[in-house]
Amino acid sequence: MITFEHRTEPLLPKRLFVARLLRSAAAAFVILLGSLGLGVLGYRGFCELGWLDALVNASMILSGMGPVDPITTTAGKWFESAYALFSGVAFLTSVSVFLAPAIHRLMHKVHVESEDEQRER
Repeated sequence: MITFEHRTEPLLPKRLFVARLLRSAAAAFVILLGSLGLGVLGYRGFCELGWLDALVNASMILSGMGPVDPITTTAGKWFESAYALFSGVAFLTSVSVFLAPAIHRLMHKVHVESEDEQRER
């Protein structure tokens, strides 16, 4: 689990911040890879597509581009609908996990600077 420093603590050194950013990137990658794997298995099983076609469709849905192959089975249509909704949330979650350290650092830095300015007054 990635923890952040409290507002009363000093800004994290750059080396440790980069390590935190890399851990967040790895976590975001795992979320995307797991979501892609789920999509590939679903397209393979419910939509009766080959492995490569399942990968292409799952990738396209996960990236927000839309499906490639027409789905003919009822189970496949149900899966595709659910996977499309899931993919939107999974993609936004992975972006949030990736950006969280940078946003936290920016907010922390602004807060530390504003406290320094108040002390000078």
